[in-house]
Amino acid sequence: MRLKTILTILCMACVVVFHAQSVSAEPSAQPSEQPLNNSKSENHAFTPGEKFTYAVSWSKVVDAGIAVMEIKSGPTTDSGHVYHFVTSTRTVGLVETFYPVRESIESVVDADGLYSLSYSLKETQGKKKRRKEITFDYEHKKARIAINDDQPIVLSVPGHMQDALSSLYSVRAMKDFVVGKSIFVDVIDGDKIWSVEVQTIGKERIKTPAGEFDTIKVKTYPKYEGVFMNKGEIYIWLTDDARKIPVLMKSIITIGSIVATLTNIEDGKSKP
Repeated sequence: MRLKTILTILCMACVVVFHAQSVSAEPSAQPSEQPLNNSKSENHAFTPGEKFTYAVSWSKVVDAGIAVMEIKSGPTTDSGHVYHFVTSTRTVGLVETFYPVRESIESVVDADGLYSLSYSLKETQGKKKRRKEITFDYEHKKARIAINDDQPIVLSVPGHMQDALSSLYSVRAMKDFVVGKSIFVDVIDGDKIWSVEVQTIGKERIKTPAGEFDTIKVKTYPKYEGVFMNKGEIYIWLTDDARKIPVLMKSIITIGSIVATLTNIEDGKSKP
């Protein structure tokens, strides 16, 4: 495979890996017939001030990027108190030289119900720029999706939804991690509603630069068109405690794997 193709996959993976696992699902313009949101999301997992840093690499060999995930406390709105989930991603090293990528994502979430109120993405890939905005109007069961300067799309939604970033936090707040049992989550991305299946595989002890952790290993199934081209699988290792910190994420692709490894925890809490 040509070097440029590999670099493109690597830098795109820096952008995708932190929310691809959230939208990896069977696409449908209508809600799935499967029972969605079938696990409680009462939050004991995270609070504002949490900040995690990850190193993104190809098969743990080529450094590709750095990503930061953090939670900021938002003001009380008409919907009540909110969380601001914020991620930022940038390429490093050889990938940065040939194909620099910058991305920032913000998800505003109702702090009590843990459902998305709005989502925004700003992304630069080389010379290309992209923006996406999603706002929810639950009173009228609508979601407004605006991409760049295109005509906004209005999509009907059946109820409270997750976006591509908030869905990861929603899963962290869940408790029903049983081997062989699937968790389903309603996620909106693009112009579709996705039925996200998260399956618990088992438990493993994982060592990262941020420490050594007892984890729950879960798996999602990408079946949509995108960087991974309907192939490969995404695995996430969550700490086996109330916080469910994602300490390792791995996407299997044709030429190896894209790996995101936790390198630092800066929220002042003790490590699991």
